[in-house]
Amino acid sequence: MGVATTLQDYLESRGIAYDVVEHPHTNSAMRAAEAAHVPGDQVAKPVLLGDDHSYLLAVIPATHRLELDRLNQMLARNLEMLPEDEIEATFSDCERGAIPAVGEPYGVDVVIDPALMHQPDVYFESGDHEHLIHMHGEVFRGLMEHAPRAHLSHHL
Repeated sequence: MGVATTLQDYLESRGIAYDVVEHPHTNSAMRAAEAAHVPGDQVAKPVLLGDDHSYLLAVIPATHRLELDRLNQMLARNLEMLPEDEIEATFSDCERGAIPAVGEPYGVDVVIDPALMHQPDVYFESGDHEHLIHMHGEVFRGLMEHAPRAHLSHHL
């Protein structure tokens, strides 16, 4: 499949520089990092959350675990992990478990862990399990410039 059409159209319409890194099939962000031979702390792992209000994409390093209770306290919300069918409906052109760390093209707000904002390079799922989007850190920071930052994870 390669890059999800919605994501590709979004990046290209904004002139965002990226390349695609092919790797053997994997089923997690950390395994994708290993398969692509890139540092796990440079792989942005998205976690789609929701409550009665809206969806929120929490983006953390693949080497981290989301602290949902902390995030809910910070935002005064009651966010929960979403079932796969809701994720598939929102990211309809992506394979199950391979959503990108970019919410805007899908109409989803993003909150990002600052641990990702200092990386020289950042990688994230392209919409399938065999490709990662790669962009230089400054390009990723520009892409995420309007996303709130919050310490919402801890290192595994």
